[in-house]
Amino acid sequence: QVQLVESGGGLVQPGESLRLSCAASGRILSINAMGWYRQAPGKQRELVAVTDSSGSTNYADSVKGRFTISRDNAKNTVDLEMHSLKPEDTAVYYCNAKIRPGFARREFDYWGQGTQVTVSS
Repeated sequence: QVQLVESGGGLVQPGESLRLSCAASGRILSINAMGWYRQAPGKQRELVAVTDSSGSTNYADSVKGRFTISRDNAKNTVDLEMHSLKPEDTAVYYCNAKIRPGFARREFDYWGQGTQVTVSS
């Protein structure tokens, strides 16, 4: 069974930093894109940052220059380094990965359970 497990959320003050981590485990044949999404109360889930297997990255305009996504293909992990956090960054952050499990002929979308990030003074 493939699963994504996130860690690293919490409560911080504006201007502070946090690092989120996500690890994929199980019978994994390959992983294509890995990324982070977030969902604030009353809003739709939105893309924060994504990286593909070659290391190319893409960021939401609202986080460019403040957030950095990184990936370790050997460990099947993806991290999100968040700096200069703002109250509007408050949301539940979800890890996402497009994974081909060992038994499958195609890839599937997998999601983590979500981790709360709260930015407040």
